[in-house]
Amino acid sequence: MFASVSNLLASPEEVIRAATLQKFAKITPQYPGVRSELPRAVSLAWLKELSPLLDKAFGASDNGWEMQAWFSLVTAKPSELVPMQRFPHVDGTNPRQLAMMLYLHDTPHGGTGFFRQRSTGLEALTDENFPRYRQALENDVRTNGLPPAAYVTDGAPYFERTHTCEGAFNQAFFYRGNVLHSGLIDGSQELSPDPAKGRLTINAFFRPIE
Repeated sequence: MFASVSNLLASPEEVIRAATLQKFAKITPQYPGVRSELPRAVSLAWLKELSPLLDKAFGASDNGWEMQAWFSLVTAKPSELVPMQRFPHVDGTNPRQLAMMLYLHDTPHGGTGFFRQRSTGLEALTDENFPRYRQALENDVRTNGLPPAAYVTDGAPYFERTHTCEGAFNQAFFYRGNVLHSGLIDGSQELSPDPAKGRLTINAFFRPIE
């Protein structure tokens, strides 16, 4: 389900410097921060190097993989989180879609946690089980209310953490995008919008070419 590579980049500091030159913006309502897409030429070069690892760890794609990646910075204070950002999430319901987090920061904001829904036992969502997951979550919220405005860490009250990637500097962590997950953000610490000081990551999605 997971794969990890330590010290992925030969010169991570150069990549961080490149990030400081990018224009970051809020792209989706789900992500509690800002992003800047990596140039396609860069993604293609990375994909050439990473494809053998993806094939070995998650099963070969007959026609290869396509990749999209972003520099990402978590910037939202806990008090600013909307309800959808207070729960673990998935990147989609296709188990063949993969994700990567490359941690390029040395902050207290940690890595990524993976979770199980307490009421159903679900850890990965598919087209088939998503309605059951959604109904159970709606029932939980209807009965007990929304979680407080805070980042997900231990998963309480409706989830439990099952696995943790600590997010060491220059560590790349790969997982199936339909597994429930969330960044392990320390809400008591500052979240800087400066790529050289904040929780900078590169996150990428890999999809098998049909």
